[in-house]
Amino acid sequence: MKFSELGLSDSLLKAIKRSGYEEATPIQEQTIPMVLEGKDVIGQAQTGTGKTAAFGLPIIENVDTENPNIQAIIISPTRELANQTQEACRRFGASSNIRNACLYDGVPKRQQIQDLGRGAEIVIACPGRLLDLLEGGYTNLRRVTYLVMDEADRMLDMGFEPQIRKIVGQIRPDRQTLMWSATWPK
Repeated sequence: MKFSELGLSDSLLKAIKRSGYEEATPIQEQTIPMVLEGKDVIGQAQTGTGKTAAFGLPIIENVDTENPNIQAIIISPTRELANQTQEACRRFGASSNIRNACLYDGVPKRQQIQDLGRGAEIVIACPGRLLDLLEGGYTNLRRVTYLVMDEADRMLDMGFEPQIRKIVGQIRPDRQTLMWSATWPK
């Protein structure tokens, strides 16, 4: 199926084409329309099948760049996955001037705090650093309308449930929730 058949805008379709993608993968075909319709989604597909684009493209499509507040939070279990997700958001969101910030432990907070201060519509974060910056008063999640948990099962296996509960408790209850995994148990 072509991306043009999934209900995405012309500007986003141009960004997809510039990235070298022509056809949507099965996970993208199934989930992009559901995310665009505002449905909560649990997506499971193997690594390398395009799950990041399956949740990232519809979010980028609906982000309001006139609203400099965080509108989407993407929680990742590792710094490596968070960086990969940020690169995809940067690539697809650049033509729409969508800003993002990537928050993870193991580096000084200063640059991440500055990224939040400049404004970011999309935040990609590991649970520990996100909670640290929330508790420090550097940001809030009151205007988040999209909650994405990438590799949700791995985060639970890694013991992040208490942090995830604290984060989710700070997001408005009428949000759209998207959970993704390559290894979700049957």
